[in-house]
Amino acid sequence: MSARILKQLKIDGATRAKLTRDYERFSRAMPLEVEDYVRERYRLDLSSEYGGLPIKNPFGKASGQLSLNAAQARRDAREGLGFVVLKTIIAEDAEGAQSMSAWAIHETKMLLERITGADRTSGWTVTWKGRGWYDTFEKYLEFYREALLIGQPFAMPVVPSCKYHLPTIAENDWKVGEYEYTSARLLEVWRNSYLNERAMPLEKDFSPTLAGSDRAAQKETILRWLGSVGGLIKGSAGAHPVSLGIKLFNAVFEDEFQLEMLRAVSGLEKDAAPDYLVYANRLFDPGREFDGVRGVAYGGPDLSERNLKVLSRLRYFEQSGGAAPSRLPISATGNIESGQTAAEYLLRGASSFQIHTFFQLPSGEYRMQIGGKTRRALCELYFHPEKGLIAWLLHLRALYGWAEDWNVKRMADFCADPANRIFADEHAVVA
Repeated sequence: MSARILKQLKIDGATRAKLTRDYERFSRAMPLEVEDYVRERYRLDLSSEYGGLPIKNPFGKASGQLSLNAAQARRDAREGLGFVVLKTIIAEDAEGAQSMSAWAIHETKMLLERITGADRTSGWTVTWKGRGWYDTFEKYLEFYREALLIGQPFAMPVVPSCKYHLPTIAENDWKVGEYEYTSARLLEVWRNSYLNERAMPLEKDFSPTLAGSDRAAQKETILRWLGSVGGLIKGSAGAHPVSLGIKLFNAVFEDEFQLEMLRAVSGLEKDAAPDYLVYANRLFDPGREFDGVRGVAYGGPDLSERNLKVLSRLRYFEQSGGAAPSRLPISATGNIESGQTAAEYLLRGASSFQIHTFFQLPSGEYRMQIGGKTRRALCELYFHPEKGLIAWLLHLRALYGWAEDWNVKRMADFCADPANRIFADEHAVVA
């Protein structure tokens, strides 16, 4: 059985006709302030929140190859993206030592290809050899500083991503110097930016390639990481607040362990707990080879299927009394190839959606045939009359009686609230 529960779109004929007209005419040019247009025409508020910051719309760019230079950030800002998570920096100490340097590999090429899921659904995946930021830390700080300035006039938050030291099973000590030095330097840039009075949003990255490494070979090791990194990062920030997001990876273990990971993070005490979750990056195939490297992360239909299934189970246990409710906001990532898929994540409590692959499809896969791929992708994500976010938010609003002034964050909070029991039935189906 598919984990997806949004199957039959129910909106009135007049609204469907409006969406169809907009989808066709926006293939030539979409309004620059699309959020204002949607608010006026459809009485929908697309605004939300990411890492404690307001965002004008819920779509952002996930950390990766599409967020590693200022030109990319500038293009995304001009084309209306809600937020950008920068390429992952590998933490270092004051002497420049990096315990996780194996993840600072220059990408040699990227390969976009079709992929078929276990349920025979067709999708796309991107494969690359590179991992984290491969240039110097000083260059990353310059990039972060410039990207913050680029995003400011467009109300597009820019967020750093970092991979800190994770001890192997044979190590007892944490390299605290990497946490302290890297966090302090990132905060220095943030405090000098226009948002200095707010907590700095920061993603703690657990790379999908980590899933297949010796470091993640034991469940106890992973749970140790999850129980410790939040406190180390927040402690290293000193008096300056950090809004910490833990980006959970898909481990190579069974789904029950994914649930255990989620419960472990959600149940931490305040000083060690993240402020939000990013769930969950790509799957890992230890047998697949790419560009001379064995062991490849991949996406596509199987990724969203697993993520949605695990999050459904989490909400089911919460709403049926089998687990304590998690109040952590969720930023979803994983094969978000349509507004309909984003709405599936929203039903499980996600208030923002991070995308990578869908911004790289061949031009013929988008209805809009002008402008950059960010703009083309957003047109599909919003206005597709059958698979767009607008259509499915209107469907859900009618189904649950949501007020017209609710934004995406408020909708997600409703879905995550155990009192509303969306997943109280283990085999819940949303009509």
